[in-house]
Amino acid sequence: MVNFSLKGKIALVTGASYGIGFALASAFAKAGAKIVFNDIKADLVARGLAAYDAEGIKAYGYVCDVTDENEVNAMVARIEEEVGVIDILVNNAGIIKRIPMLEMSATDFRQVIDVDLNAPFILSKAVLPGMIKKGHGKIINICSMMSELGRETVSAYAAAKGGLKMLTRNIASEYGEYNIQCNGIGPGYIATPQTAPLREIQSDGSRHPFDQFIIAKTPAARWGTPEDLMGPAVFLASEASNFVNGHILYVDGGILAYIGKQP
Repeated sequence: MVNFSLKGKIALVTGASYGIGFALASAFAKAGAKIVFNDIKADLVARGLAAYDAEGIKAYGYVCDVTDENEVNAMVARIEEEVGVIDILVNNAGIIKRIPMLEMSATDFRQVIDVDLNAPFILSKAVLPGMIKKGHGKIINICSMMSELGRETVSAYAAAKGGLKMLTRNIASEYGEYNIQCNGIGPGYIATPQTAPLREIQSDGSRHPFDQFIIAKTPAARWGTPEDLMGPAVFLASEASNFVNGHILYVDGGILAYIGKQP
C-alpha cells in the first residue's frame, strides 16, 4: 500500500505566511502533518497564523531571518522544544531581483545568493542532526526552471537556483544512508497575486505580452496554480518517495520539454 500520509509528522516550511509556501503547508496539514513556519517580520507571521486559522489549520509561527545562522539554530531549538523534532523541511523562502547583470551591484547579487542558496544550506544543516537521530527525514528545496535555464535580468536568481539544485544532490549524496531524502521542486510560472499584473487583460482586450509568451511556451497552455504543486510536495514529503533522492521534480506544464511553436 502506497503511503502518502503525513500523520504525526512535523513540517517546517520557510516563508510560508502566504503564496506557494502557504499552499504547500496547507497540503501537508490536510495530509496529517503538524505545521511550523517562519517569516522575517512579526506582522507577516501574524498574517500567516490568521490565514492558517481561517483554513482550520493549527500552525506554529516563528520570526526568523533564514540567512542568520544563529537565528536559525535558535528557532530550530525552540521548535524541537515546543513542537517536536522536524521530520520535513521545505526551503521555500526566496527573493528575486530582476536587474540586468551590468546594472546589478555585487551587494544585490550577494543578497539573492544569501536568501536563495545560503539559507537552505543553513536550514538543512540545522535540521539534519535531528533527522539523523530519528532515522528519517525529508528536505524539499524549492528550485526553479532557472535551475536549468538562463533568462535576461535574473543572473543572481539563476545562479542561486542552479546552486540549490546541486546542494539538493549533495545533501542526498551525503545523508541518504541515514534514510534522509533531499529533493527539489521546480515550479513553472505560477498564477499568484505577485504575478497577477503580468496576466492582466490589456485595454485593447489582448493578453499581456508576458502572458502571451508564457502561454506560447507552455504545452499545457496555461499558468500553473499553487494547487498544482500540492500533490508533488506531499509525494516528496511522504513515505511514497523513500527511494527518490537527489531528484528535481519540475512542475512546469511541460515548458522544459518543449522547444516552442514554429512562428
